Amino acid sequence: MAAEPSFPGWNWEDPEGLSARMEEFTGTIARCTRIETVAERLPRTADELSAIGVTGIEFAAFTTRHPNGIGTDLVGVHNETTETEFGPLYRIDDQSLYTRLDISRPLPFADRSVDWVYAEHLIEHIALPVAVGWLTEVRRILRPGGLLRLTTPDLARYLEGYLDERDSFFKRHRRRLRMMRVGPPMPERKAFMLNQIFYHYGHRWIYDEAELRHVLGRAGFAAESIERRAFQQGARADIADLDTVFRSDETIYLEAVNTPPGETDGQSFDFPAGDNSVTGREV
Repeated sequence: MAAEPSFPGWNWEDPEGLSARMEEFTGTIARCTRIETVAERLPRTADELSAIGVTGIEFAAFTTRHPNGIGTDLVGVHNETTETEFGPLYRIDDQSLYTRLDISRPLPFADRSVDWVYAEHLIEHIALPVAVGWLTEVRRILRPGGLLRLTTPDLARYLEGYLDERDSFFKRHRRRLRMMRVGPPMPERKAFMLNQIFYHYGHRWIYDEAELRHVLGRAGFAAESIERRAFQQGARADIADLDTVFRSDETIYLEAVNTPPGETDGQSFDFPAGDNSVTGREV
């Protein structure tokens, strides 16, 4: 598909060629005005985090809207003179706490150190073994009874959209990206609309509910602790409120509660060797 004048060189049918454009988009949303170093060493224990008012972690977030959260991402937040590094804790634009993390490595927090973890449209950007390792680490840092809320594009919705003769889901998806000015209009072919969720944005693995339950189970979450939720509805309103509306049409929402002390305490995971980095950035 030829590029529009306002999007030179943009070709939706060339995922590899678009990867550089997606990186530019990520760089744009990772830009801020002010970066303040709060601590050269990231607080790690429950007591250290509580002392600065932190109760949970939001992954894949340059800024978090939760007043007691830390936002994290593999990509550094930056302004004209400074870029965040791995290790310290920062405050972004005098508001949100942020630390730079690589989720393909063990998380730098102590066991049972946080009450909640939130991750919106992150898990599809990592290989399946890395997802299991990351979720195992998430369970390790959650206190007993702590909550994980996980969201990702729902494969079932895309397959249903492919079979829908009215094309209603795909039309909404194309309209959403157009409103966000993410490239020129997408091709309207159903096969393209199904393929793009697998091959664009750095996606590595696409989930339905059963597949999400599978990786959560492998990470040690008990099957009875996992519940499907709706947009901005869940066990904790303050965590569910982190859901963003522009993704709600395509998203599946699952919550998992950490098990009380018992059978799987102290579970650890050896991350696989190789290229396990998070790829791309969700739009």
